[in-house]
Amino acid sequence: MAKVKSDKTFFHGKSESTGVLLINLGTPQEPTKSSVRSFLKQFLSDGRVIEIPKLVWLPILYGFILPRRPEASARNYKKVWMDEGSPLMHYSLRQQKLLQKEMESRFSGPVHIELAMRYGDPDIQAGIDKLQEKGVRRVLILPLYPQYSATTTATSFDEIFKVFSARRWIPELRFVAQYHDHPSYINALAESVKDFWKTNKRSEVLLMSFHGLPKRNLELGDPYFCHCHKTGRLLAEKLDLKESEWKLTFQSRFGKAEWLKPYTDKTLSEMPAEGIKSVDVVCPGFPSDCIETLEEINMENRGYFMEAGGQDYQYIPALNDNPEHVKALADIVQQHTQGWPETESDWQASNAEKQSEISKKQAQKHGAKL
Repeated sequence: MAKVKSDKTFFHGKSESTGVLLINLGTPQEPTKSSVRSFLKQFLSDGRVIEIPKLVWLPILYGFILPRRPEASARNYKKVWMDEGSPLMHYSLRQQKLLQKEMESRFSGPVHIELAMRYGDPDIQAGIDKLQEKGVRRVLILPLYPQYSATTTATSFDEIFKVFSARRWIPELRFVAQYHDHPSYINALAESVKDFWKTNKRSEVLLMSFHGLPKRNLELGDPYFCHCHKTGRLLAEKLDLKESEWKLTFQSRFGKAEWLKPYTDKTLSEMPAEGIKSVDVVCPGFPSDCIETLEEINMENRGYFMEAGGQDYQYIPALNDNPEHVKALADIVQQHTQGWPETESDWQASNAEKQSEISKKQAQKHGAKL
């Protein structure tokens, strides 16, 4: 049994609070071959991501993928790298900061927002450490994956359980498994598209591109495909789009197995021959712009469409730090933290301090040293 880690920051009478841990996928620290290799090694070693027996998969990973793919991927990261660093990290940190401010305006008690990455840094253990240092006794886990998948949401939950399996005092935990059909999320998506159309000419078709998965995952019961389609349908309804005015596709396929269809790249390549010369592309499943949106969609797939005879191709940015996105995340947090003391309207600092002092005195009375 692993050694149980004690909370060295604990003392009797310590003020309690609520915490929210935002989790995103992760990113290399730098757009370099070595940094990308380290990231891909961790990511592609996850059995939730690659459901192939280790004896079969690891020779492929170490013998073929890691020696070759990092160099090409690093070149693509360099194309989208910002002065602030990784786009995904930049926007995720912005979301954390803005959500913290929003929750402070909504709740009377202390609610702390921390950010963690499933792969790379800051990792989930670091995020939990920060929350516990702040006296958090109630934690909401909010993976930034609107559509649930075992490859994203579930592996984040796995890591949470792994970290707490070595903790002595586990806080009260709640989990947000998905928010693909949350009204505030759908509204944020719709408003972002409308705002884009206010300053840019609307194209003939709105293409919604979601990250792909092997078809086998769907057949084994992963609800991701269904969640994506519901998000797409609700967004189209919110925008009052006719059936002929939007399409839903899946991108980023990897390997030789069949993935969820239709494929984004093939669809874009076929559209000009069907008479569609202009397209707007949005990626509803990505809360932050990243290599999959900025390079794969806005650069690589733009090329497929234009080379096939397309005339106008526009990428609609991810929700990023859009105020409506922050509001949507805040609505989700508020919904899932109901009943916790710090989120109640009658919470008062003076009462909390009084209870902490009583707790401290009672502990000392019974011989506590802390």
